[in-house]
Amino acid sequence: MNRSIKKVAILGSGIMGSRIACHFANIGVDVLLLDIAPKELTAEETAKGLSLTHPLVKNRIVNLAFQQTLKSKPASLYVNDFAKRIKLGNFDDNLQDIVSADWIMEVIVENLDIKKSLFEKVDAIRTKGTLISSNTSGIPIHLMAEGRSEDFQKHFCGTHFFNPPRYLRLLEIIPTPHTSPDVIQFLLGFGQTNLGKTTVLCKDTPAFIANRIGVYSMMQTMKVVEELGLSVEQVDKLTSKVVGRPKSGTFRLSDVVGLDTTVHVANNLYKAVANDESKDIFILPKMLQKLMENKWLGDKTGQGFYKKIKNAQGKTEILSLDLQTFEYRAAQKVSFETLDRSKAIDALPKRFEILLSGKDLAGEFYRRTILDGFRYASNRIPEIADDLVKIDQAICAGFGWEMGIFETWDALGVQKGLDMMHENGMEAADWVLEMVKNGFTTFYKNEGGKRLYYDLSSKNYRAIEGIENQIFLSSLKPDKIVYQNDDATIVDLGDEIICLEFHSKMNTMGQGVLEGIQKAIDLAEKNYRGLVIGNEGVEAFSAGANLGMLFMFAANQEFDEVNNMIAVFQNTMMRVRYSSIPVVVAPHTLALGGGCEISLHADKLVAHAETYMGLVEVGVGLIPAGGGTKEMAMRMGDARQAGDVELNRLQQAFMNIATAKVSTSAYEAKEMNYIRPFDRIVLNRSQIIAEAKKEALALADAGYVQKQQRSDVWVEGKQGLALFKAGIFSMKMGNYISEHDSLIANKLAYAICGGDLDSAQLVTEQYLLDLEREAFLSLSGEKKTLERISSLLNGGKPPRN
Repeated sequence: MNRSIKKVAILGSGIMGSRIACHFANIGVDVLLLDIAPKELTAEETAKGLSLTHPLVKNRIVNLAFQQTLKSKPASLYVNDFAKRIKLGNFDDNLQDIVSADWIMEVIVENLDIKKSLFEKVDAIRTKGTLISSNTSGIPIHLMAEGRSEDFQKHFCGTHFFNPPRYLRLLEIIPTPHTSPDVIQFLLGFGQTNLGKTTVLCKDTPAFIANRIGVYSMMQTMKVVEELGLSVEQVDKLTSKVVGRPKSGTFRLSDVVGLDTTVHVANNLYKAVANDESKDIFILPKMLQKLMENKWLGDKTGQGFYKKIKNAQGKTEILSLDLQTFEYRAAQKVSFETLDRSKAIDALPKRFEILLSGKDLAGEFYRRTILDGFRYASNRIPEIADDLVKIDQAICAGFGWEMGIFETWDALGVQKGLDMMHENGMEAADWVLEMVKNGFTTFYKNEGGKRLYYDLSSKNYRAIEGIENQIFLSSLKPDKIVYQNDDATIVDLGDEIICLEFHSKMNTMGQGVLEGIQKAIDLAEKNYRGLVIGNEGVEAFSAGANLGMLFMFAANQEFDEVNNMIAVFQNTMMRVRYSSIPVVVAPHTLALGGGCEISLHADKLVAHAETYMGLVEVGVGLIPAGGGTKEMAMRMGDARQAGDVELNRLQQAFMNIATAKVSTSAYEAKEMNYIRPFDRIVLNRSQIIAEAKKEALALADAGYVQKQQRSDVWVEGKQGLALFKAGIFSMKMGNYISEHDSLIANKLAYAICGGDLDSAQLVTEQYLLDLEREAFLSLSGEKKTLERISSLLNGGKPPRN
């Protein structure tokens, strides 16, 4: 069946229902969001003389829930305007409207009888062939389909999103014995490509995969904490970025999710996993029991493992729960020798040997949690998943881990992990011992540019399924490396396309990266058909230019060197724009400053939807000088010539730069004119390198012709400059900005308006580049600017509006 999803009906508007509705709206799908009609009037409704049949009353529950979702942070929509794609209603009046839906999803209360009652009504209304699913996290999927029609059962399965659905990448697909294989394959593909998810096929076992493994990990961690006497702060430090997990750590994450949610899942698991050798881990530890008794459920009740207060000076202060006295106290500094030793190792996979061999409490903690995680996960195959890939994919996408359990085990060494487990009284599942005995020394390996895994059924390696349309640079290396320096690598993607990858800290753009860009273009122009600039950085595509060298030169008043640095940066960006081969840039996560500027100069962008892009140089007392100011002047000038008779677009571009505004999504970056109408936005982060390669090939196949630098850029001159100066003066006189801020804003206005030309006219790109370089150079010697840069380099944050 050639199936498409144009309209989705979401039944249930609670936190998950409303947020799932928003994510479908994000991808351009029309959504019908329904909930129950109230059975009683509120005092306010009674005072207004409303009845239970009034539309405002009948839609009260869905309206309130949806409005709360729109106000919640982080935002569920890419841009607020997408809310127009969602229609609200109630089960009494609008359930029949599901007849036109292509997919119906139930997201109501976790009660089997109530769900089955709703499905009975849905079965009588829905159009045959319509997809039907439940977002349940705790009820067996097959039980909900009992008694339903054959067509219903054939098109029914579990589709378990993780909260918040926009940001967490996991979508678990849980079929029943009656679910059509075609439905399963469609949902796996649609979830991956259209919804941007890591879609994992699960068995209908308690809590499926991610929550089974993730909640076990949390409960085991809490048990070890009680036994070792560790503090809340210590554990959150040990279980955060140092091991490639969210910076919130275990206890802060539990507060955010809600302790009642964790407890609910743990209690259900204890009842449901009769044959789990470690089921007793799901018995609530004393700390959770006490928190539940006190109703300290985390953020939703204002306190949990942490509590936010206002101190005597009126400033916000975060207190930590003392797990011995159960009283809140000031946060304590965390220090472990093992952590100090690991700081010198940037590469996460190389860190684990040091962490697990530590002789202090930190090392003991890691051995009793990470090694036990190896043991537990290996014993869950084939109970909850037929292969190890699904477990790794689920825990990474659902809980935000950078490395899965078996990937971590590989990093340590499979045999070394087995030896350490044995030394600590743990044993892995028999299949792991058999695998090693038969000469297979890793769970994963790269071969021929493909990622392979050890498959239990065939007892051999096989290619990971479902990632055929994805390119992983890590899988291509080292065999396909064309060039490499300390900060950049050029990888052959095949089909005469190469990819430049940054790997400096936060992928900042220093000398090594700029050399890599020039080298990549040289090689591409000589031997290839196109260039992709992209990487697999976790935190940033590029956080901007490396300011260390600039600070050194500026502080020593070596302004000729500063001028030369800016010129090299500008020339490199212009080389991206005016090479003889197509250059496609694939930004994601943070694309700030120079990371934004290289994107602005691409022939085409293939941006991940979660791209936070901005020209933020004003935050450190500078203006964009890698062609960013020039590019926005040029884009706004083109719009002006095309019929935009007002200065408002130029003013908006100016304000975006002057306030160091960063987009909250790629779609907002499009509204800010950083992403053009013909650029592409891709939902699945894992697909952007492959999609960028396709675009580079398409441009080459279309007969790419090298562009010439422009000499027809429209600028406003004194006319625009006067308006900006008046606004800046007013802001300064009203004490909204400082003297230094006023100086920066005037320099920016001068550059973006083309200087103080007597009249609006056409200028060259180089003229604008010279203006922005001159402004940057003059600002780089300012005392306030140097102070801001110094603060940033020393771990502080530049002031941002």
